[in-house]
Amino acid sequence: MIIAIDGPSGAGKSTVAKAVAKTLGFSCLDTGAMYRALAWQAVRDGIDLADNEALGALAREKEVSFGHEGGDPLPKKVFIEGVDVTASIRTKEIDLAVSPVSAAPAVREALVAQQRRIGQQGNYVVEGRDIGTVVFPDAKLKVFLTASDEERAHRRVRQNVDRGLGSFDYQEVLSDIRRRDDYDSSREASPLRPAPDAVVLDSTGSYIEEVIARICALAKDGR
Repeated sequence: MIIAIDGPSGAGKSTVAKAVAKTLGFSCLDTGAMYRALAWQAVRDGIDLADNEALGALAREKEVSFGHEGGDPLPKKVFIEGVDVTASIRTKEIDLAVSPVSAAPAVREALVAQQRRIGQQGNYVVEGRDIGTVVFPDAKLKVFLTASDEERAHRRVRQNVDRGLGSFDYQEVLSDIRRRDDYDSSREASPLRPAPDAVVLDSTGSYIEEVIARICALAKDGR
């Protein structure tokens, strides 16, 4: 069974997906981390982020994988070609680079193929921006998770502080979130939007535990 969780930056998709997977005994696939890993590699290799063909070639050549510990279905590490980039992909530089990289049609084609191969291996909670619309359009349960710009910015700052990575400045983070929203929703390849049959959950003012419980209930009810 595939549970698809889509939504804009800072909506809490990663936190919710991991908690839902752990509750249900599913594995979790963070597709955003895959695009970030490729963006890190592109920046490291000095590739022009507007060069669709070069980015596509990189995506076809480099494999992104996840590290697990002791049978835990939740990934602890992110690798690209065996290099641990778990912390490296959460910097401000990669925050800026990931949008143009993820918008490249050739990149999306290559990584969607990787994502589908992983998802076919069992029960997965998969989160991203086009999971229910493109990657797994036949997913049993599709959720579009969102929240106000301001709340998402506050959450992202707290997350960055906890990680010790990224910007701690609220206005800077808010501006970046709005820039990313505009970029993701207007791109030609797989724009950010809810699937027609998705359950839209607005978590503004809600405890994250309420959102997790709601999604688990939908999954158990066979939504």
